Amino acid sequence: MGRLVYGMMQSLDGYVAGVEGGPDLPMPGPHLHQHFNDHVRGLAGCLYGRRLYEMMRYWDEDRPEWGAIERDYAAAWRPLPKWVVSTTLREVGPNATLVSGDLAGLARRLKTELTGDIDVAGPTLAGGLTDLGLIDAYQLYLRPVVLGGGKPYFAGARPPLTLVDHATIPEDAVRLTYRPA
Repeated sequence: MGRLVYGMMQSLDGYVAGVEGGPDLPMPGPHLHQHFNDHVRGLAGCLYGRRLYEMMRYWDEDRPEWGAIERDYAAAWRPLPKWVVSTTLREVGPNATLVSGDLAGLARRLKTELTGDIDVAGPTLAGGLTDLGLIDAYQLYLRPVVLGGGKPYFAGARPPLTLVDHATIPEDAVRLTYRPA
């Protein structure tokens, strides 16, 4: 059985991205990047909102400036099945399926058909799935930055959560894992 897990890096004040023209979250250093490489290797698939999928398309093609860690991430990410929820996109890249219809039906089907964690990425998408009661876990990667505004991790008020795990990720991150209470 699959689990929908919403996880993203965020600032200490709760933002996954800063305001345009303002400060933003720093790129992961080598230890945090390796953590994400290993995490992605263990996923059953990824469920993306449009904006985040468009950002992640960066990993579709090799770049000359990449080091070993970036090439390793791309190699782990590319073969994963991806579902992209969008009403505006007309096509998606390799190993991706465009979804514009029944989000609840898709999420339930993925949870039934896949084994393991399905990464949910994008605050708006995660908010919709939370409203439907379909998110199984939330993974907050807190970074030591205060952005003062921007795109919040949570798209709205949430039901109570229960802390089920926490870990320090070398460099500068703390991962908190919650499940709905």
